[in-house]
Amino acid sequence: MGKYVNYADVDKEALKKDIEDAKASIGEASQEDFEHLLKMESWSRSFTFSGYGLVLLISIIELMWSNGLNGWFFGISIILAGVLIGIGNVGRWANVTHPVLHGAYDKVPNVPEKYMKKYYANGSRRWLDWLDWITPQAWMYEHNIMHHYHLGEVDDPDNVERNMQWLIQSNIPMWLRRVIVYIFAGTWKFTYYAPNTLRILQNKKLKEENKKEVLDYEFDPRTPFGFELWWDYYLPYGVVKFIVIPTLFLPLGVDAMLNALVAVIISEYYANLHSFLVIVPNHSADDIYMFNEPYKGHGEFYLRQIMGSVNYKTGSDWNDFLHGFLNYQVEHHIFPDMPLSFYQKTQPIIKEICAKHNLEYRQESVWKRIGMTIDLMVGKTKLLRVDGI
Repeated sequence: MGKYVNYADVDKEALKKDIEDAKASIGEASQEDFEHLLKMESWSRSFTFSGYGLVLLISIIELMWSNGLNGWFFGISIILAGVLIGIGNVGRWANVTHPVLHGAYDKVPNVPEKYMKKYYANGSRRWLDWLDWITPQAWMYEHNIMHHYHLGEVDDPDNVERNMQWLIQSNIPMWLRRVIVYIFAGTWKFTYYAPNTLRILQNKKLKEENKKEVLDYEFDPRTPFGFELWWDYYLPYGVVKFIVIPTLFLPLGVDAMLNALVAVIISEYYANLHSFLVIVPNHSADDIYMFNEPYKGHGEFYLRQIMGSVNYKTGSDWNDFLHGFLNYQVEHHIFPDMPLSFYQKTQPIIKEICAKHNLEYRQESVWKRIGMTIDLMVGKTKLLRVDGI
């Protein structure tokens, strides 16, 4: 670690005290923090409605004027519409669903129930709050519990080096491995996140029933796992996104419906790429640590969140919104149940604490980090190991 202190030499109790004192100095979530969430939610909605509004405008022009739009201008407009819808999709997941399902606003006085962890996207509210390839309950367990409290361990479902062993250990040429990663990045919400969250939730239930069976991915809808994957994960979102929404444009003609369908497909591909870009590099590169044993005590927990995470460039709400506030990953992993605006306040304090304890505080451009992550995914690099841990 160069000038930085070794893992075993860190005074974990002193680190714990400093971090918990920092949290106390900021205080509890307030109405101001909740209003910040509402702003992020309104931005997400605005991108979504702007995208569909652009599709509507294009379709009206085509309907009213026989010449329609110039070919290249039409293509750019449809792509722009798809990107706007995609940004709204990512914003809804990262900037609203993520903190709410961590319970970040549960303690705000008089907060509406729909912004509380217990009620958000629960049951029929899934259709209103967060309809995606993933079910909220499965993602909460996979992310809130297994990822946050097993960071960098074998049980961490988002341990990229472990998850990519099928590619790393293969005889596939390096250039082709990279092509596979690029393709995967455009599909990962439904090829990875949906089945993986279901698998982890199902295995949790089997363990609670004292069953030794361990489930793996099964995409065949004729199997119990595959049927649930399609019925509860793929079909609800797929039918609404790719059938119901385009059909709403049918009164303007078949071309309008096709315009909407193309924009929706583009938005889905974009949302996969955008979310992959801001999520995956947070814990994946050759300067990030992997651990072989569970942590012991809060001090070691905090230490691992720092050593196992990386931030991107931070700054204005606009920059942070586009990063899904995942550019504050160190702060988020130390304080997972705090509001988004909390991380903007705590970042300088956490950086000072890291400097005090000679801990490396990693923060770089997301574009640099995605390159480092892809190197890890194809087997060019490895996560760091701590001796004996």
